[in-house]
Amino acid sequence: MNDEWSLLELFRLGGVFMWPLLAFSVATIALAIERTAYLLYHNMNVSTMKKEVLSRISAGDREGAADWLRAQPRRNTAATIFLAILANARHGENRMEKAAEAEAQERIRRCENGFNYLTALASLSPLTGFLGTVSGMIGAFKSIASATEVNAQLVAGGIYEALITTVFGLCIAIVALVAYNILVQRVDRFAGDIVQASSEIIPALLDAEQIGEATEDESAARFAEAAGAAD
Repeated sequence: MNDEWSLLELFRLGGVFMWPLLAFSVATIALAIERTAYLLYHNMNVSTMKKEVLSRISAGDREGAADWLRAQPRRNTAATIFLAILANARHGENRMEKAAEAEAQERIRRCENGFNYLTALASLSPLTGFLGTVSGMIGAFKSIASATEVNAQLVAGGIYEALITTVFGLCIAIVALVAYNILVQRVDRFAGDIVQASSEIIPALLDAEQIGEATEDESAARFAEAAGAAD
């Protein structure tokens, strides 16, 4: 048995099942990097945008808030969700909530694109590694059965080589699970922030609509009173 512990030597000793494990490892790292870059590129900060929108709504400038949201770059993920709420403000609370939910689900779906592959790799990698180990053990016991003299070195060497695929499979699964949980936590935090922000923006819009309607009614009453006095 060779005492060399280089990756190339371990890969050779692992046998044919190391090739799918190599593909799984490359896919895991690529997915983790791509999803991390996607979430870092897209601005998922909700609080700053929420404060700006609420400030404009409180000032009675709903159209200005909508124009400001439209001017935001597409990487500001929360902008389209808030814009959907403002676009449906005249249709009532239920319509605004449904519009916000639909847009938020679409944005979250884009953020979670590829997460299912990470979970699949986390499941397939250890199974493939275990399959390679079983295959290696079969070969090891076959060598033992055909040997005229069995010694501890022969047995240990076969088992040592067979377990390499299990180790690689478990390492890939650990990386995939860690990446998945970190990324999911970030998306879940964004979803929670969106729910909280929507629960503040929608009542503010409803209050603004009621104030606007009251002002219009008051103006109409004054106009009617003035017209009556003129008569």
